[in-house]
Amino acid sequence: MPRTLTTRVVQDPSDGFRFLPHLETQPPDLRVSFDVLGGGRIRARMSGTSVPALQGTEHKVDLSSRPDEVNGAAARLCARWKERFVDFQPVDDRGRDLRDRHRPYATAADLSAEPADHLRRIVADLARGGASLLFDTLLRGDDVQTETFRSYLRSALSREGLRVRFDSDLHLPWPMLCTTGESPEFAADLDALFARFLGYRHQIEHTGAAYAWIGRPRTPLLLPAVSLNHDPRVGRATRADDVAKALAEDTKCTIRTTYDELVRDFGDPDLDEQLTYFWCHGEFIGNEPEPPVLVLRLKDGIPFDGHIVRELRAAHRHSRFRPLVLLNACHAGISGANADRAFLGRMLIDHGAEGVLGPQIAMPQAFAAEYALEFVTRYLRGEATAGSIANELARHFATRYRNPLGFAYALHSGMDSRLDRASGGEA
Repeated sequence: MPRTLTTRVVQDPSDGFRFLPHLETQPPDLRVSFDVLGGGRIRARMSGTSVPALQGTEHKVDLSSRPDEVNGAAARLCARWKERFVDFQPVDDRGRDLRDRHRPYATAADLSAEPADHLRRIVADLARGGASLLFDTLLRGDDVQTETFRSYLRSALSREGLRVRFDSDLHLPWPMLCTTGESPEFAADLDALFARFLGYRHQIEHTGAAYAWIGRPRTPLLLPAVSLNHDPRVGRATRADDVAKALAEDTKCTIRTTYDELVRDFGDPDLDEQLTYFWCHGEFIGNEPEPPVLVLRLKDGIPFDGHIVRELRAAHRHSRFRPLVLLNACHAGISGANADRAFLGRMLIDHGAEGVLGPQIAMPQAFAAEYALEFVTRYLRGEATAGSIANELARHFATRYRNPLGFAYALHSGMDSRLDRASGGEA
């Protein structure tokens, strides 16, 4: 006679497969890939619900552009942002610097009182460069396949509110790139120019060689674990202290100011943080024969880089350490043809981080602190994802403060990262 047997599971051989990314996250509306192949070729691929299906598969084309020229154009665009915008210095009619107007776009986050016509001309120049990099350099070509690919991508990016993933071997400043249309010089106002930038129109993340590991779902906590890793001497005249207070409110906040403290905690197999914030100096140092690497320096000045992250976390790759990392450091995301700006972010993601948010240019401290305060405050509420907050802040600073620097922050993975806060129970 049939009967139900009592079973007892003593092993879980499927552990790790039950939490696949597609089971835990929503796919992007648009996925665009740029694969660097042998011989310096670039293959572009595109798929998602925002583009028409092509014979049941993805759109694909081999481009005529080459990685070196694309990376060089990206470096020039970032340099243009610094030279034309961040370092802008008003002069009098004799060409002398106005002492009471020292670098006005770098020393304040609110630019709403600045002369609108001059600001519009600069933003128009940046928008033209962002559109040219995407459509005239990366996607140039007059063959049918390239024209079709470019047309579909332009149409998709001209919409608003998409979740876009650039899964690419090319590390470009995606939110600083632009759609095309009427010549920027003839745009009616700043709002029309701001609306050209991809960072204004869409949630964007960059992925490539590193993908965030999807582990066991976290238990929501009343007091999430966060950290402030900083040089207290940086940004004294900014709102850095307000950011520190926001990080410490209703959280378990760890403060680190030295290399030894970073090494101690990053080497701990039980390290478990939901938000890891860096506020410090960053610079590229030589790494022959490899490209220069980005290093961070806290108060003691000892360099901390992606190689050290790998040394400390290699044995703990699938631990509970899965934070969103905000790298608010000079050059933390700067794009250069000869510098692997993504290495630190890639190592953090390879060893647990859900995503890394950082600037694509050398960010003025005044704006960086304001951006961090807004981001940290919103993220710690646990109500929105990192991608939606980054998009909201890009629009917020552009429309309210007439400042485009919010477009210069980019996510390396982490678009769907969200802090799970409990409304009661476990602390």
